[in-house]
Amino acid sequence: MTTTPTVEELEAQERHLVFSQFTYDDAWALGSLLVELARERRAPVAIDIHRAGQQLFHAALPGSTPDNDAWIARKRRVVERYGSASYLVGARHRAKGTTFEASSRLDPDTYAAHGGSFPLTLEGTGVIGAITVSGLPQLEDHNLVVEALNRFLT
Repeated sequence: MTTTPTVEELEAQERHLVFSQFTYDDAWALGSLLVELARERRAPVAIDIHRAGQQLFHAALPGSTPDNDAWIARKRRVVERYGSASYLVGARHRAKGTTFEASSRLDPDTYAAHGGSFPLTLEGTGVIGAITVSGLPQLEDHNLVVEALNRFLT
């Protein structure tokens, strides 16, 4: 059983998972790594990598649906707006005893602070995009992205 990470643990992930560069080839390699990890688990996910408003990678694995693409867009918008992982944004609201939906005043059809989208952070620059997975329970989506980022950056 996976334990729910604390806000501090989630923030530490973001501080640790930073790129020195992020190219088109990096997007392809990272996306391909995520596809490989998802296939090993037979995870019915869709995977997306965006940088500066451009989609650099997208894959839909067996069992995923068009609904996963809608979730990807909603979770990615949270990363783009807040500069933090979608799961972390939701966790910060839960830690205050509320929900993102209740306190953000943002349209839930446009934004979803559910796990699975993680900022692509460039050293010395900041957040330049997002890598997103949809199709599993939100903590599993988040953990799959974090695992891929850890492997890629090591």
